[in-house]
Amino acid sequence: MATVTVEVNGRPYAVGCADGQEERVRILAKQFDNQVRAVAQDVGQVGDLRLFLMSALILADELHEARLGGGKAPVAAAPAPAATDGVAEALNAVAARIEKIAQNI
Repeated sequence: MATVTVEVNGRPYAVGCADGQEERVRILAKQFDNQVRAVAQDVGQVGDLRLFLMSALILADELHEARLGGGKAPVAAAPAPAATDGVAEALNAVAARIEKIAQNI
């Protein structure tokens, strides 16, 4: 078993994987990092756990839609809050998006 160190939201994480799968894990981690950073840009740094959860729900919704083959309309992205908006407003926007995702699931 191999171990790969990946970075998500600026923090390193050691991840175990099958030998020969190191590059795939790096690629997947980079995709996840991009999603986490996009959510963080929308809502701010609200803690890794919350960022990871929000990102995982968004990615799970995308996977769900892909498995349906487009049978349902994708969840519309909540508009990004303006830089002057507070964290509460940003979290409300993300919460609304997560609620739409939950309704589709």
